[in-house]
Amino acid sequence: MVLERFRLDGRVVIVTGASSGLGVAFARGFAEAGADVVIGARRLDMLEETRRLVEETGRRCLAVATDVAVPEQCQALVDAAVAEFGHVDILINNAGVGTAVPALRETPEQFRHVIDVNLHGTFWMAQACARVMRPGSAIVNIGSVLGETTAGLPQAAYSASKAAVAGLTRDLAQQWTSRRGIRVNCLEPGFFHSEMTDKYPPGYLDRVMEQRVLMKRAGEPIELVTTAVFLASDAGSYISGAVLAVDGGILIT
Repeated sequence: MVLERFRLDGRVVIVTGASSGLGVAFARGFAEAGADVVIGARRLDMLEETRRLVEETGRRCLAVATDVAVPEQCQALVDAAVAEFGHVDILINNAGVGTAVPALRETPEQFRHVIDVNLHGTFWMAQACARVMRPGSAIVNIGSVLGETTAGLPQAAYSASKAAVAGLTRDLAQQWTSRRGIRVNCLEPGFFHSEMTDKYPPGYLDRVMEQRVLMKRAGEPIELVTTAVFLASDAGSYISGAVLAVDGGILIT
């Protein structure tokens, strides 16, 4: 009975930013939990590899080239999901970009690009999905602990965007949970290896692990995926508007 509440059989999940890193892990992990998966990202060639990994689990997968900063492309992704599967039950709002530019040198174009993808894209995807979601559906926005703290790198745009995602999550939960039956929550990952962390200065992550992370290590993708499955499944059916850090203890140091 307990384990059955974590199963996602018969459900359809959209995962954005699914061409690499945690997006790939979300797509495969939700398929392993029983969901059919719709994946979106700008790099369609890399999405094909994610689709192969999903289909290896025995679940169906649809890949759609998507730039979440463009509202029309977000709507097209949702329309394609409905046309293929008939419904959308879960959104993993994972697409994101980051910069590490000192604030006095960050250009308007650089700042706006991060906000466009991380904040505006999160909203456009949530809005498009909420229009078609049935009661009992769930949205999981992917924020960051850098929306609540700093970690030694200049990341004004990224931190601002992720703080905004947490606020957006709470407001969408307030609007949609009682009126539409859609739960909206936010995960705030700490440090997980990704394309963004690959660009950090040599030795930076090691220093952060030692000084800031109670567990003295980066997170494993499965640790974030299983938390997302919990929030999106019936196991988390009484949770909405939550902002949950999965960070190895960064926020209490």
